[in-house]
Amino acid sequence: MGTAGPLAVLKRRADFVAASAALRAGTPALGLQARPRGDDGPLRVGFTCSRKVGGAVARNRAKRRLRAAARAVLPREGRAGWDYVLIGRPEETAARPFADLLSDLSALLARLHARADAAARPAPPPPREDAA
Repeated sequence: MGTAGPLAVLKRRADFVAASAALRAGTPALGLQARPRGDDGPLRVGFTCSRKVGGAVARNRAKRRLRAAARAVLPREGRAGWDYVLIGRPEETAARPFADLLSDLSALLARLHARADAAARPAPPPPREDAA
């Protein structure tokens, strides 16, 4: 289910754009975008914080916390062949207790994976109309 070792990091804009067009979920402390790539490669993760989060110091602190949360949660709960983008939120990402940030990320992953699994299930066949 998960991967071992360092996380592969998204760096190309095209990867971030592709993830933004896929599944999304969020909490007040962080946002999560995820997409299945359709291969069996390792999971990849990207981090972003806009200027709304604050100045460079605040953005870097928020990204450090997101990276630490990703290192703790994604190897255990992430899926191979998926891209994840963690998004920092103004004031909340840096201020939220780290244990709560970890539980938020776990809950978001479970929500997105459940949504993806439900979408992948085939629709039930339509009811048969018996001619009488």
